[in-house]
Amino acid sequence: MIIVQYYTRAGCHLCEIMLEELLPLLRGRADIERCDIDSRPDWREKYDTRVPVIEFEGVLVSGYPLDHGAIRRFLARVPEIRE
Repeated sequence: MIIVQYYTRAGCHLCEIMLEELLPLLRGRADIERCDIDSRPDWREKYDTRVPVIEFEGVLVSGYPLDHGAIRRFLARVPEIRE
């Protein structure tokens, strides 16, 4: 299964809202690696006010609010990505 990176920070209510929307869309198709931006200076510098952000292999998939169309397009490519 592929793994998407979910950049977040503790106490971020927008991050929690987006995660609730995202989980059902990814269930059984992709796993989520939660990346707390405050745990690494380079992530904090890059994403400070942009969280939540979803990336796959360094490519932005969606920011907030969750772009359902972008998620659907990404998931449609999953079979290609696995090959």
